[in-house]
Amino acid sequence: MAEHTSPDRETQQAEVEDAAVTGHADRPPTDDEAAAADRAAGDPALSGDQEEVGEHYREMAERGVEQKGEGRIS
Repeated sequence: MAEHTSPDRETQQAEVEDAAVTGHADRPPTDDEAAAADRAAGDPALSGDQEEVGEHYREMAERGVEQKGEGRIS
């Protein structure tokens, strides 16, 4: 087994800085990507019927609650 060590101050500072960083996009969307997103938001076939999506979510949540056996969250 490896010997336990303590991180030095430089490592601790780097961890503090990393913890403060939030996720972000590496670049803004291209014009084509933005246009496709706008089209998808207005098209029920692409964005999904919100009531149908909500019903599916509730159904999956109920199935999860009733899950038996391996993988069950207790």
